[in-house]
This record gives sequence, C-alpha cells and structure tokens, in this order.
Amino acid sequence: MNPLTALTPRTALVTGVLALTALTTALALTVVYGDYFGDPAGLFGWYALCWALFAVALLALRRVPPGRVAWLIVAGAVAVTLTGLSGPPRTSTDSYRYAWDGRVQSAGISPYDRTPQDPALAPLRDSWLFPADAACGGPDLAPVPATGGTRHCTRINRPAVHTIYPPVAEAYFLAVDRLSPAGSRHKPLQTGAALISLGVTGALLLILRRRGDDGRRAAYWAWCPAVPLEAVNNAHIDVLGVLLAVAGLGLVASRALTRRAAGGVLIGAAIATKLMPAVVLPGALSGVRRVRDAAAVLLPAAAFVVLAYLPYVSLSRGSVFGYLGGYVEEEGYDDASAGSRYALLRLVLPDSWALPVLVVVVAVVALYVMWRGDPRRPWSGALLVTGWAFLLLTPGYSWYALLLIALVSLDGRWEWLGIPLAGAAVYVLGPAFGYAPALTGIAYGAAAVLVVVMSRVRRRPASPGAGGSAPLPSHSVSRTPR
Repeated sequence: MNPLTALTPRTALVTGVLALTALTTALALTVVYGDYFGDPAGLFGWYALCWALFAVALLALRRVPPGRVAWLIVAGAVAVTLTGLSGPPRTSTDSYRYAWDGRVQSAGISPYDRTPQDPALAPLRDSWLFPADAACGGPDLAPVPATGGTRHCTRINRPAVHTIYPPVAEAYFLAVDRLSPAGSRHKPLQTGAALISLGVTGALLLILRRRGDDGRRAAYWAWCPAVPLEAVNNAHIDVLGVLLAVAGLGLVASRALTRRAAGGVLIGAAIATKLMPAVVLPGALSGVRRVRDAAAVLLPAAAFVVLAYLPYVSLSRGSVFGYLGGYVEEEGYDDASAGSRYALLRLVLPDSWALPVLVVVVAVVALYVMWRGDPRRPWSGALLVTGWAFLLLTPGYSWYALLLIALVSLDGRWEWLGIPLAGAAVYVLGPAFGYAPALTGIAYGAAAVLVVVMSRVRRRPASPGAGGSAPLPSHSVSRTPR
C-alpha cells in the first residue's frame, strides 16, 4: 500500500497543502530558469520535479475530507496558475504571433492577407515585437528584410508566412489587443490565458458535481504543471479551445436535444479556435443510435464553424486557411520519413504505411466509441480517441495535450497523463538530442506502455479489501444506448 493513501484525513490535508506549496515554488523557479536553448536538460529536470510533486499532491488529495476538497482544488489552481505569470514566455514564441494578429486586426487589416515581414505593415511594428541591430542576437529571433541599412528581426516565428489560426482564435486576439493598455506586451495574453485556465477548472468542478462524480478529478487539470507552463506562461490559444470543448461535452451529456445542440455549438467554437478539438466529436456521439441525436450535435457544430469563417472570408483577399497546408508539410504529417512523427508506428512498419495505418486505427477507435460508448459520459470516448491519436501521431509540441489533460479530469483515467509528460520531454529535450526520432519513440513508447499496463490492471476483478490502482477514482467507457 502506498504510504500516502494510509494518511489520516487531517494529515492528508496538511500533506496536500505542503505538496502544493512545493509545486508552486518549483513551477515559479521553472518559469524563471531560462529557455530550452540554454540548458534543455536542466530545464527538463525542473519539469520532472514539478510532475513528481504533482503526483504527490494528487495522492494526498485522495484522503482529504470531502468537505475540503473543492476549496483546496480551487486554492491550488489559483496558486499554480499564477506561477505562469512569473516571467515572459520561456519555451514558445507563438503568443507573439497572437499579439501581432490582434494588432493587425485593430488596424482594420485581415490577418490572413499579409505576412508579418510585409513592408506594408511596417508602421505597426514596435521595438518589442521587432527589435533591431544589437537586440537581434537571440536564438529565438527571426530575421526580416532590412530597411534603411538597419538590421531588423522579430520575435514572431515564421514571419514570412501567413497566420494559421482559425476565426475564433483571431477574434480573441483582436479582443485582447483592444482591451490591452499601451505597452503591456505579453502580459494581457498571459492574463487572459490564466483566467481561461481557471474557467476550465470551474467548468470541470461543475460538470463533475452535477454528474455525481468525484470532484477530486478536477485536480488533474487544476494542478497539472503543463497548465501554468503551456496555457499561461506560453499563453497558448489551445486553452480557449479546451474550455469550449469541456463545456460542450458537459452539455452533450444531457438527453435534452436543446442542450445537446448547445453543446454542439460550443464544440464547433472549440474547433474554430484550434481545429484539434474536432477529435472529441466521436466522443460527443457516444452511444448515439438515432439520426436526430447525432444531427443535434453535428449540425450546430458545423454551422458555427462555417459562420465563424464567413466574416474573415468576406474581408480577406487571401485564403483564410493561411499556412495550414505548409505547416502540415513542415511538421512531417504528410511524409512520415521527414521527421519524428508517427514514431511508434515507424518502429514496426515501413514509413509509407504509417499514415494509412494511423487513419485506420483512429477510425476503428472512433467507431467503437460511437457504438459502445456511454452517452452520459461523452468525455470517456473522447479521451480514448484523443489519446490513441496522440500516441500514434507522436506530436512534437507539448501544449497540444492540454485538451487531453482536461479529458482525463472528466474521465479519471490518470494513465493518459503520460502523454503530456512525453510531449514535454520531446519538446524541451529536443535541442539537446538534435530532435532525434529516438527521443520521440522512447518518450511516447513509455506513455503507451503505461496506458496498456493500466488498462489491463483495470480489467482485473478487484480482490476483497484491495486498494485502488489509480491516484483518483475513474470510469471507463461502457455501452449505454441512446
């Protein structure tokens, strides 16, 4: 038996508070430690420490009295989230593109029409996003064409390509820019992400309470190190998609068609934020047997995506999909031999088979979820589809897994948290290992082993008096026809 599970409730509460205090301290030190260009191995050491403290806090939470769980989760969420505001973005430059897209829209220009280095947009540049001369020495700065003999660069990654972000994300960037004081730089985006992250915690607690589930599971999101580091410090727009997807799934779990339709609208808004939340759609259709029940979700979702794009289509001269096709090619998703994508499939299959096999496997999992899934727990099916898609795709960006963390919080199968940890290892340690495919294979391979082993453990009949195998209670997908 784990010694933490044998604690008295009072001792567990004290242990949980101490673990959260240590976690917030470690997270704050991680944020100020430096970027992954300087010492990636050292930075990942801090990441690993944060995840270890996170695990201790979760184990202690199991024995905390029920009446004190909610306030401890919320207090911990606030403390953990605030650590992301301790410094500027450390391991990603994506938020600089967000700030630029908002600025361009405030000037009445479509973000899909011109690239950041376009000379026509030079009047919108400032020394924060576009340093010059001696300030252009950093490894995370991209050169832009010189003007007047002055050396110029930008914090925006890929300044020669058009934006890739969907319309809800662009509307959010515009809103943040309009609400931000002059010269506030990165803080408004981080602050907005922090508030959204706390909103996800609130939505999780509300859904779990209404469904009669253990509210402790909200801590999987609220205290997870990936949230302050990726959602808040790096201010990734993915967190807005997570909030919309979680709220949407919470509504879809209802039998009322109007609530399911409202859930479909929110899932459509999530898709129009980052596209990736489309992976939850099979889960939203768990156990659906009637066409009208499926249409109640799919039609509002599709309608919202189309309507969200229409204003930008009418205002833009270029494609509103921007650099999406180029990004897919650049990241190696269309050519398995070009990078470290599909790392686990490529261990046992020829490179050319990786993408077709992935499509087949994910399709099979999606069909299983739609046929056998529990319509009262759509997040369980969504977690299965999302988790296996990640294990087979082996993405190189750790913030993509923010959605998966939220699904784990709703469902409770903690073993899937190995995927965001694997993503962090691949992303942070990449520079130290030359972005070798072997690193991706080892990290995601370990995550896959954890999932498979725990799946087998959960299938075993519980012996009398046996303790639980998971840090917090969980539920599995079960067939409940609608």
